[in-house]
Amino acid sequence: MKEFSYTIKDAQGIHARPAGELVKLAKSFESTVTISKGEKSGNASKIFAVMGLGAKQGETVTFKIEGADEDKAAADLEAFMNANL
Repeated sequence: MKEFSYTIKDAQGIHARPAGELVKLAKSFESTVTISKGEKSGNASKIFAVMGLGAKQGETVTFKIEGADEDKAAADLEAFMNANL
């Protein structure tokens, strides 16, 4: 299992456009990707789970990736977050 945390830098937090792109990216991996903030967590390949976190600027989300391609998934997801949020 791979895990990393990311602090949201975007002034709008996780909003619709990057959330949709994040879901699309998460779906592209064999691994299961879980995103969490505080006590809330969900499958990152489900738009309602990502939007339901209500992650705002300055808040930290944690990704847990488990599966056959977890190394690539973790690297790609972290790069996506740095580039978009």
